[in-house]
Amino acid sequence: MFGLLGFVVLAVGSVSCASSASPEASSQANAESSDRASDASRETRPGPRDLYTKREVTIPMRDGVELFTAIYEPKDRSRRYPFLMKRTPYSLRPYGEDEFPRSLGPSDELMRDGYIFVYQDVRGCYMSGGTFRNMTPHVAVKRSAADIDESTDTYDTIDWLLLNFEGHNGRAGQWGISYPGFYAAAGMIDAHPALVAVSPQAPIADWYFDDFHHHGAFFLPHAFNFLSSFGRPREGPTTERNPRFDHGTPDGYRFFLDLGPLSNANARYLHDEIPFWNAIVEHPNYDDFWKARDILPHLRRVAPAVMTVGGWFDAEDLYGPLQIYRSIERENPGITNTLVMGPWRHGGWARTDGDRLGNARFGSETAKRYRSEIEAPFFRHHLKGDGDDELDLAEAIVFETGANRWRTFDTWPPAERTTARLYLRENGELSFDPPTTRESDLRDETAYDEFVSDPAKPVPYTEDIAIGMTREYMTDDQRFASRRPDVLTYRSEPLDDDVTLAGDLLAELWVSTSESAADWVVKVIDEFPPDAEDPDDLEDGRRMGGYQMMVRSEVLRGRYRKDYSRPEPFEPGRVTYVPVPLQDVLHTFRAGHRIVVQIQSTWFPLVDRNPQRYVDNIFRAREADFVPATHRVYRSSLHATSLRVGRLPAPRSDE
Repeated sequence: MFGLLGFVVLAVGSVSCASSASPEASSQANAESSDRASDASRETRPGPRDLYTKREVTIPMRDGVELFTAIYEPKDRSRRYPFLMKRTPYSLRPYGEDEFPRSLGPSDELMRDGYIFVYQDVRGCYMSGGTFRNMTPHVAVKRSAADIDESTDTYDTIDWLLLNFEGHNGRAGQWGISYPGFYAAAGMIDAHPALVAVSPQAPIADWYFDDFHHHGAFFLPHAFNFLSSFGRPREGPTTERNPRFDHGTPDGYRFFLDLGPLSNANARYLHDEIPFWNAIVEHPNYDDFWKARDILPHLRRVAPAVMTVGGWFDAEDLYGPLQIYRSIERENPGITNTLVMGPWRHGGWARTDGDRLGNARFGSETAKRYRSEIEAPFFRHHLKGDGDDELDLAEAIVFETGANRWRTFDTWPPAERTTARLYLRENGELSFDPPTTRESDLRDETAYDEFVSDPAKPVPYTEDIAIGMTREYMTDDQRFASRRPDVLTYRSEPLDDDVTLAGDLLAELWVSTSESAADWVVKVIDEFPPDAEDPDDLEDGRRMGGYQMMVRSEVLRGRYRKDYSRPEPFEPGRVTYVPVPLQDVLHTFRAGHRIVVQIQSTWFPLVDRNPQRYVDNIFRAREADFVPATHRVYRSSLHATSLRVGRLPAPRSDE
């Protein structure tokens, strides 16, 4: 009756693509390799070469540019098949009609189901013609064949496939993870009538809030490591990737600290050879350059069934799936629009088992279940018409971390959540009860905690040595940060009952600084009890008693506290309101655990250093602009710093 183990709702700039693999692609490739190596039985199953034939073609677009495309067709010709397409800037490798990948499609389940798999190098990438543009701006009004974007390229590709390929059933689907997820999202705008099912997975939505920027703060190693290779201009069609940047050390903290001001990146390493890095430098604010690369306002006239997929611990693209789901829901009432959020790192649902991330354990093989019981049925139902005609995936299929269970909801965020606030209190306490009014609060601001933030000694984002952004950092133990004098830590009492937070979070800070600029980092943490059980496979020397697992974290560059387009300095010493939006969660803090909030101003090298002396463009700051500052966070009844949360009641027994 329930099908799918309860997942059915019953009631309730021109640059190169000829680069080394992206951080997203390489992480996924590593996961694929590890998963395949650990599954010996997979080697005995038929593979792509056994099941499919391959053709390589160039497909003309309406403006005459030809896109290089690989097509894998099932050898079994006893029935007709739908197309399932991935468009990518990361190469459709391997090239050559005699060369096959180790797997096809989003999963082995779908490969065995049988589809005509289509892989395409997007414009300007690898073997395709044309000029590549990062996050191709969408052309809302198209007046001629010259008005092209990713929507038109997707449309023209499908149209060509239908007219020039035999053995299809007239239907097409599209998927992609990360950058290819953006192409999937763009392809469903004014879609070809044959495109009936699309799954953007970890899609980039807006590069001012995904990947490289978080509320104006710059994610330094992620951008530098990626663009130093991916961003190099392509001289012509090629099957080769650019080499990765050689840092000369595994210690990213030291490498990026020694780099000094961001202006040294070009002077020492990039030499003005990376056009998109230069564009980032020229556009520090959220101006028309970035707004043109925001896909969200254009997600109208979407007709295909959509299943957007993301990971709660996706260090790269958590903003994209949540906001794309919301935009589609708002602008396209009545279409099939499903959100799936699991306890995964970037792309972790595609190949890993999904039972763990770093030191966090999730109690089951969540990714395997997703692939077999959510993803495969979604494409099978819409592209093949197989199965129960009444099949209807829940609006939101969401994994509840902490409690380690799947939940389904009619809407996301859940309609049944209520709003509450967690308040900072004196002596490092955290409470759902607000601070009491005292006469002193009305006379002056004496209820605050302060710390000295020194850009020369920034707070590390992880206690491990890493050259870039680690895939596990979003579940890392934060006790190392709690011990820093430049990190404020607030802890609740051990909880008497479970507390479940759902949906978006908003930290509402009241702060002041002795200087004129500051970043504000807020972390929400689940502190385990001292007697927490250790998993059998926990790494040597690690104990889970007292573990401070990061649940959600975010940073806001203080100059953008009012407007991302119009920065402004702080007035030294003046109490100022700073809202820090955090991405959604569905997490249960178990009875006996504590809820912890940390506040700091550096998070290095994950986020570049704020000089703390206001300059017009931090990318052009000088060494002399970097100065220590004393920051205060207020917790009086007059200026009560708090975290606004959504709380859920305990689930019903039938969920």
